[in-house]
Amino acid sequence: MSKSIKLYFDLMSQPSRALYILFDLAKIPTDRQPVALRNGAHMTDEFKKINRFQKVPCIVDHDGFKLSESIAILRYLDRKNEFPLLKNFYPEDGKKRALVDEFLEWQHNSLRVFCAMYFQFAWLLPIMTGHPSKPERVEEMKTLMENALDTIEDTWLGDTNKFLTGDTLTVADLWAACEIEQPTMAGYDPRNGRPKLTNWLKQVRTATNPVYDEAHRIVYKVAENEKKKKAKL
Repeated sequence: MSKSIKLYFDLMSQPSRALYILFDLAKIPTDRQPVALRNGAHMTDEFKKINRFQKVPCIVDHDGFKLSESIAILRYLDRKNEFPLLKNFYPEDGKKRALVDEFLEWQHNSLRVFCAMYFQFAWLLPIMTGHPSKPERVEEMKTLMENALDTIEDTWLGDTNKFLTGDTLTVADLWAACEIEQPTMAGYDPRNGRPKLTNWLKQVRTATNPVYDEAHRIVYKVAENEKKKKAKL
C-alpha cells in the first residue's frame, strides 16, 4: 500500500482545488496540509523550505521529494504508477492523453490566466488594497475572460463532446471547472448565455460529488455573499 503524500493547498486556489478533487477520486493516500494564503502562511521561512516558490499547491512525497505546479504533480503521480484509478482521469491511450494534454497546455495562457486576472482585479485586489480597481482594467480582463469562456463553449465542447476531450471525464475537466468557478466569487456567472458550458459544468459536479462541493465550499460561500450584496444595491 502506498504511503501518504502531503498535499499543501488553499481552497481559494484553483489548481489546489483540482488536485484536492483528483486525490480523492483517484484514492491517493493523502495527508492534507491547508495553507492559509490570506494570512501569509506561504511566505514564512518554514514554508519556503517546502516550496521555494512559496506557492500552492505543492506536495511532499513520503520519501521527502518535493514538487510544485499542479500539472507537474499530476504527471509525477502518473509516472509513479502506484494509483490505478488515476488512469480513469488521465488516460493511458496515447491519443486520448494527447487531447487531454492539449487542453492542459492551452488553458495556461487563456482560461486560467484570464479567469484569475478578472477575479483579482474585480474582487481580490480591492479587498487587499482598500481601493477599487480601474474600471477599464476590470472590463479588459472581463473581455479576455469571456473570449476564453466562449472558446470552451464553441470549440472545446462544440457540438458532440460531453466533456472537454470526449465522452469521459478527465483531468482536463477538473482543471477547467475549478478555473471557471473562480470568477463567481466576483459576482460573475460564467454560465450565462453558454448552455453547453452550463450543462457540462453540472455534469462535472455531479460526476465528482461530494468532493467537488467540498473543495468549492469557500467559493460557494463567497459567491453567495456577493449575490446578497448586489441584491441590496
